[in-house]
Amino acid sequence: MKKTLKQLSSSQIIILGFAAVILIGALLLTLPFATQDRQGATFADALFTATSAVCVTGLIVQDTATYWSGFGQTIILMLIQIGGMGVVTITVALTVLLKRRIGLRQRSIMQDAISAPKVGGIVRLTGFIIKMTFIFEMLGAAIMAPVFCKELGFFKGLWYSVFHSISAFCNAGFDLMGTKTPYSSLTYYVSNPAINIAIMSLIVIGGIGFSTWEDFCIHKLNFKKFRMQSKVILLTTALLISLPAIYFFFLEFSEMPLAQRIWSSLFQAVTPRTAGFNTVDLTLLSETGVAIMIILMVIGGAPASTAGGMKTTTLAVMLSTAVSVFGRREHTHFFGRRIDSETVRTAATIVTMYITLFVTGGLIISSVEGLPLLTCLFETASAVGTVGLTLGITPELGMISRSILVLLMYFGRVGGLTLIFAALASNKGNTARLPQEKLTVG
Repeated sequence: MKKTLKQLSSSQIIILGFAAVILIGALLLTLPFATQDRQGATFADALFTATSAVCVTGLIVQDTATYWSGFGQTIILMLIQIGGMGVVTITVALTVLLKRRIGLRQRSIMQDAISAPKVGGIVRLTGFIIKMTFIFEMLGAAIMAPVFCKELGFFKGLWYSVFHSISAFCNAGFDLMGTKTPYSSLTYYVSNPAINIAIMSLIVIGGIGFSTWEDFCIHKLNFKKFRMQSKVILLTTALLISLPAIYFFFLEFSEMPLAQRIWSSLFQAVTPRTAGFNTVDLTLLSETGVAIMIILMVIGGAPASTAGGMKTTTLAVMLSTAVSVFGRREHTHFFGRRIDSETVRTAATIVTMYITLFVTGGLIISSVEGLPLLTCLFETASAVGTVGLTLGITPELGMISRSILVLLMYFGRVGGLTLIFAALASNKGNTARLPQEKLTVG
């Protein structure tokens, strides 16, 4: 067994780790006491839910609050936490707690899992990630606790606070609001400042990435001293929140009272960053609003974060490359630093993969289910971006469509390049250079 593991690449270990946790979670959710009726879930429903939880997506086929028991909800929350922090991160943390030696191979795997710039300091970085995760999640729970405890009682309110804090920080989107109205998400708290501030803050903090946290801890608010990657992430994130929020404020929610309009616009701009909560009925959005949310879901959050999607840095590289081409400059650059051509090629590959996946999935589901294409594209973008937002069709989909969503969620969480590198780990590649010839494009 150990010999077999040594033969596996880092990418293969990562994808097998996620698959193993999903399978274990699905089996636990089929147990009789995992559901409210003590009958246990079907394996298909359990697998979909476990995949959605580990891949921190939030798409569901059974309402979390009314279908799953306390045990089932706890299993889902544990899967969310493992999926958000990463299977490898949790494993390394347990190894440290057990005071076992972490070899160079384990450190290399950890580097790939959290997209760390170097192997050195991996164990220290893991400890930092776990500590900051606990702090942020507890702060979020503390902010929401007064609201939930007043409404639901102390113990149930505390459980709701912890559950939604972890779910928001891990960008999962699972909620327990089905006791009010099934699949209602946070629509009952559309104007509540504490819930809005806590959930939005947790989504953004979880989605900007571990390396960005480190820059904040070291350099505080001295933006000039941040690493280039952190600068790109923060700038892109700010634009991807502010511009959609302005659109929603003026063109989607203009009939709302001012306070509700502001909260709704901000929340719906933040949540597609792979969180999956919503405070308004998304089926009331115009086609333009739906299309904007699809774009935001596919983009997702930052690398080495709890968020999914093709990542903000990927979008930034592609836009900067386009600007360089328009300006007839040879290289892509940010903040006075040049980006190597390999990064540009990787970004182009990732964009192509994500667009191909969610469009193909949407076309198939639309054809199989006989549903409008834009609605199906919304669900597949939500799945591959590990978001969890829905226009309400997921619980009604057939097995073929659900299977497509499961594959998209898994692909979106472990990463397209991770899967490809895992599949092609044994290929050495051809180093011979072929003859060059011009090809006209554009």
